[in-house]
Amino acid sequence: MILEFTIEKEAGERLDVILSELIEDASRSYIQKLFEADKILVNGSTAKKNRKAEEGDVIVVDFPEEKEDAPAPSDIPLDIYYEDGDIIVVNKARGMVVHPAQGHKDDTLVNAILYHVGGKLDDELIERCEKDRPGIVHRIDKDTSGLLVVAKTLRAFESLSDQFRDHSITRVYTALTYNGFKDDEGTIDVPIGRDPRNRLRRKALGLEAREAITHYKVIERIGNYTLIEAHLETGRTHQIRVHMAYIGNPVVGDPLYGPRKDRLKAEGQVLHAGKLGFMHPDGRGYIEFEAPMPEYFRGVLEKARRGV
Repeated sequence: MILEFTIEKEAGERLDVILSELIEDASRSYIQKLFEADKILVNGSTAKKNRKAEEGDVIVVDFPEEKEDAPAPSDIPLDIYYEDGDIIVVNKARGMVVHPAQGHKDDTLVNAILYHVGGKLDDELIERCEKDRPGIVHRIDKDTSGLLVVAKTLRAFESLSDQFRDHSITRVYTALTYNGFKDDEGTIDVPIGRDPRNRLRRKALGLEAREAITHYKVIERIGNYTLIEAHLETGRTHQIRVHMAYIGNPVVGDPLYGPRKDRLKAEGQVLHAGKLGFMHPDGRGYIEFEAPMPEYFRGVLEKARRGV
């Protein structure tokens, strides 16, 4: 797989740091190995991992093909909010990748789920899903914390997939954003597509843009920051992050869509999937879960309130 990036606001940073932030599922150590193997070119030539990027640099990353083995179970603690024979609702920790990807094959939510269920996922479900993501119906970004539902049966997978497709799932996030909002609530109805300058970044009105609708409500105004609640009507990749940046209120700490310098030192977007609701696959009706604001989020919020 070949990825290409053009340096813009990242100028002045080390290349290995930039790429580990841009390529969300690849660790910095993996990026450094690619540099050592001459798999990363800058303006057509090999470069050292600690080279400082300059505006306009074109970076090409050649990911070697990796054998697609089934994910292995890993004994990783999970914050399970609910479980029955059909589903598991997990409060995902910030920093955990949902499923194996290039450069991040282990220690994912999938590895933890497989260990937790002890190989008790339906064979039909495993055959239906992609090999590296059994039971995964949706995902949230590595540095976004919060609620996620995983299917344990084919019935559950198909039911939940239909609900996500119909936009009938309740998904409410809390985010700390930059700048003030003119209105206390509103709707952003702007299609999201690929960014032509960075294949891993999404862009409002980008290439092959698809419908994207986010409803937001101001919870608290804090100087140059605003705490908001965002309700997803659609579920595009990075939707809240893209939409907030588009209206001039990027999520604090967001390495892809926010400013490079972060006074609050958030170390990743301050975004939490706090509410998740859906119709249970067995027909019992609507169920809903809420996960409180995690410690990292509260810490950054308190810094903002103190005027750090």
